[in-house]
Amino acid sequence: MFSTRRAGGQPGATDIGAVTLRAVGVGVELGSRKILEDVSVSVRAGEVLVLVGPNGAGKSTLLAALSGDRAVDAGWVELSDRPLSGWSHLEMAQRRSVLPQQHTVGFSFTARQVVTMGRSPWARTDRADEDSAVIEQAMRTCDVERFADRPFTALSGGERARVALARVLAQQTETILLDEPTAALDLAHQETVMTVARESAAHGNAVVVVLHDLALAAAYADRIVVLEKGHVVADGPPDEVLSETLLTAVYGHPVEVMPHPRTGATLVVPKRDRSSSGSD
Repeated sequence: MFSTRRAGGQPGATDIGAVTLRAVGVGVELGSRKILEDVSVSVRAGEVLVLVGPNGAGKSTLLAALSGDRAVDAGWVELSDRPLSGWSHLEMAQRRSVLPQQHTVGFSFTARQVVTMGRSPWARTDRADEDSAVIEQAMRTCDVERFADRPFTALSGGERARVALARVLAQQTETILLDEPTAALDLAHQETVMTVARESAAHGNAVVVVLHDLALAAAYADRIVVLEKGHVVADGPPDEVLSETLLTAVYGHPVEVMPHPRTGATLVVPKRDRSSSGSD
């Protein structure tokens, strides 16, 4: 298993359950439109926190605010109990890593070179000696070794997504922020990504994931935050948050929540009219 956790009081060594990242009363506006309003969320070491909600709910905006990639118009964000403004870009990069939705590279870097970029925060530190081993392990975990020397721009969307995730893992931070990491992936690689997230949390990292797939959220999250129109409408364990009443109201479509008949895992599916149409 790929571990991004470090011991000995360095960045990446936080007690399980400790808050590594926190949004307090955060508001974000775009023109006259409020994208987020009075949002407070805590991210804890050893936990997978999944952000869900319909399109336009503010999930990616909240992730960008947590990472420091999007300025907030109200409230504040704290990283390791210090406002983001109190950290340099390098210090933040040593403590949190971010997988954005879009994976763009301006030059013809190979897949391996893109993954290597994840090690840049540790240049000229005692952790630079680990670069080769960490890069190889990240590429192996994300199943990208076989096209390591291919140009990133020549890869498929799913291959790029996996290379980008390998870059994030190679960064080895205590907090990992993933924006729709399964969107371009086939079923097997979706499971791989969420297993990596789950096991990273088991090793003491804090992991935040934006997902549209409620079944994946139910299967892998310790906590789920449901966003609707820029507000947090639920925050808690999957079995408390994923109710038919709440999800039907938030998504504007009837939803069924049921246990899997064999495993007991929570299934979340839209209710569909199974009556045959056009029949006599």
